[in-house]
Amino acid sequence: MKEQMGIVRTNCIDCLDRTNVTQSMIGRKMLEGQLRRLGVFGAEETISSHKNLDDKFKILWANHGDDISTQYTGTPALKGDFVRFGHRTFQGILKDGWNALLRYYLNNFSDGTRQDSIDLLQGHYIVSVSRDGTPSSKKRGLESIASFPLALGLVLTGFFFATMSLNQGRYDYRHFFLSLMWAGISIGIAAFVRANGRVFCNRPRLHKPRS
Repeated sequence: MKEQMGIVRTNCIDCLDRTNVTQSMIGRKMLEGQLRRLGVFGAEETISSHKNLDDKFKILWANHGDDISTQYTGTPALKGDFVRFGHRTFQGILKDGWNALLRYYLNNFSDGTRQDSIDLLQGHYIVSVSRDGTPSSKKRGLESIASFPLALGLVLTGFFFATMSLNQGRYDYRHFFLSLMWAGISIGIAAFVRANGRVFCNRPRLHKPRS
């Protein structure tokens, strides 16, 4: 019989990325200690001594981190290559860069709906018969039609036509002015989105925690 002498506290709400890397190392040491006390491992034996077990442990922990990260952020965990292979890889660095950009987009323009789903599942927001079924913070005015993907599409379309017209501007001044017009429209839309960024963000609407 053994008595637990302490705990390892992880001060992290989501246990992603670097936290998952650290936890995988702690989990490895604890499993090795448990296997030694059970008599499965010798005094100096480690998980790394058994390639098949070592590979399965890395894959299990990396998949575990990816699943939690996908649920919480919408992307696999960052630095997952370190957990999966024991070192950083060039492909892993590129993947982390892409996932970081994707997280920024999801956090601003998609996660409000995800948070509403979590609040419903965890009971922070309970639908009652007395409610009319619509959240109190219903979209109104500009917010009801604001769409970042649509605005981004319009900006890119404007710059595309501006580039096409500019290529023809060498032969016709009319195309040069058209390119300026399209570029102005694109810049105007981008400036409008920047000035009204909060309206274009996707925010949770069901549950408002007390500040």
